[in-house]
Amino acid sequence: SFSFRGVLSSLYSSDSDLELSTVRHQPEGLEQLQAQTKFTKKELQSLYRGFKNECPSGLVDEETFKTIYSQFFPQGDATTYAHFLFNAFDLDRNGSIRFEDFVIGLSVLLRGSVTEKLNWAFNLYDINKDGYITKEEMLLIMKSIYDMMGRYTYPSVRDEAPSEHVEKFFQKMDRNRDGVVTIEEFIETCQKFYINLYNYF
Repeated sequence: SFSFRGVLSSLYSSDSDLELSTVRHQPEGLEQLQAQTKFTKKELQSLYRGFKNECPSGLVDEETFKTIYSQFFPQGDATTYAHFLFNAFDLDRNGSIRFEDFVIGLSVLLRGSVTEKLNWAFNLYDINKDGYITKEEMLLIMKSIYDMMGRYTYPSVRDEAPSEHVEKFFQKMDRNRDGVVTIEEFIETCQKFYINLYNYF
C-alpha cells in the first residue's frame, strides 16, 4: 500500500473512483491519470488516499513538503534539498503540488525509462528553469545533498568535497565547453556513465 510519507521516504482497496467530495482541489479523472502514468487504477486509488490523509486540502505547500521530507533525514538538514525537490514536482510553478503533479513525477521516478528519469533529474538541477544547468546550479544541489546527509556521518565529509565533485562532473558534462550543460549533454553523459558502470560489473 502506498502512502504519501512512505513514497517520500524512498526519494528516492476500493473499486470505486477517487473520493473527491472532501477536498478543495479535485484531481483529474482517474482514467486520465492512468493514461499519463504507469500506475494501475488500484495503485492510484491507494496513492490518493495516502495523499489526502496527509494533505486534506488536496494541495501540498512547500513548508508542509519540507516538514514531511525532513523527517527522513534527522541526521542532517534537508530543507534546501526539499526546496529544490518541491520545485521539480511543482509543474505549473504556482507554489503548491497537486495530486496530479505528485503522481506524474512519481511515475517517472519509480517506473520511467532511463531517459525519462534523466529528463526529470535535469529539471531538478535546472533551478531557474531556463533550459540549462550552470556550475553554480549544480553546486547548490550538491551542497544541499551533502547538508541533507549530515556533516557527522562516517566517513566525515570535507567542506570542499561538493565543489570538487561538481568540478569533475561539470567538466565531463559540458562537452562543448560553453559554460552550461544542455539537456542533450546531460542525458548523453549520464547514459554513458550508466553503460560503463554496467559493463564494469
